[in-house]
Amino acid sequence: MGRNAAIIGGGIGGLTTAVALHRMGWRVTVHERQTTTPSTGTALGIWPSALRALDTLGLGDEVRERGCPQTSGALRRPDGSIIARIGTGKSGDRVHLLSRPALLAILRRAAEKAAAGKVADLRFGETITETRTLSERYDVVVAADGVFSRTREELFGVKARFAGTAAWRGTLDDAPTSTFTEFWGAGVKFGITPQEGRRANWFASAAAGEGDFHPGVERDELRKLFGNWPGPVHDLLERITEEGILRHDIYVTPKLPSYVKGNVALIGDAAHAMTPDLGRGACEAMIDAVSLAACLESGGLTAYDKNRRRTTQRLARMAGAASWMTRQRHAVPLRDGVLKVTMLAGPPD
Repeated sequence: MGRNAAIIGGGIGGLTTAVALHRMGWRVTVHERQTTTPSTGTALGIWPSALRALDTLGLGDEVRERGCPQTSGALRRPDGSIIARIGTGKSGDRVHLLSRPALLAILRRAAEKAAAGKVADLRFGETITETRTLSERYDVVVAADGVFSRTREELFGVKARFAGTAAWRGTLDDAPTSTFTEFWGAGVKFGITPQEGRRANWFASAAAGEGDFHPGVERDELRKLFGNWPGPVHDLLERITEEGILRHDIYVTPKLPSYVKGNVALIGDAAHAMTPDLGRGACEAMIDAVSLAACLESGGLTAYDKNRRRTTQRLARMAGAASWMTRQRHAVPLRDGVLKVTMLAGPPD
């Protein structure tokens, strides 16, 4: 097999792939339609399995150092009473919370070192509209082009599917917290987590129609949904500003028959976009990248598909089930009982 790869997408999955392939001796070209990596964004939970993947690239300790370790966590009812406590992963390592821009900066610096050594070419501001030309020119093409992947649609005819959920998120300055807390109400959920720089990261979700946005009054919408909840949710809603709210619809990738076609491999959201309820999207993209690079050394793309498809599709089902439970407005005590039993097994690494 040759040693030249093209990567479509310069986000978390694409940059991780560039670093991983570079360490395996590949020459890589990254095509990213955005002109630069974002400078603002909310926190991502970097789970132990993703940290171990980053360790193989020499980046795990930097993420641990920059991120906020999750020291405790709980699922609570709107009145603050506990449904279940959240422990550490099975490995004993902690989840570390780090903002998307900080993680991207770490990955981009590592990729730029490869580019400085003339074994990588980072092309920001360059859009790829079809993969056929790339697949003819390169030994491997890696599609890391996100939930609305043009590559996936071109190869498999599969578009992202609306999940029936809206999500809001943001950060709050000078609001340090060391705990991860999700408040589960009837059909809605609100979460508060740490973020580096003495910030609190917050997120919310509820069932909604596709495109049912409220420009300029999303803060009022949040107050309608959560404003009568006492404690930290109420206090946070009093402090956030309209300008600090990000709202988006949630889309998922339908189950694919393969993550590989010819010499093209899909990774991250292009392959398995899932609802954010497990907080695993960014993690699985990085694990995909490291696994793909390793499989290209032994086993090829078929081994990558076998190694990653079953695991990520199982996680996507779990995330979808959690999203479904969030949207339930009836039998809430029964739902809370299921959550408690589920947490007894501990979270997956």
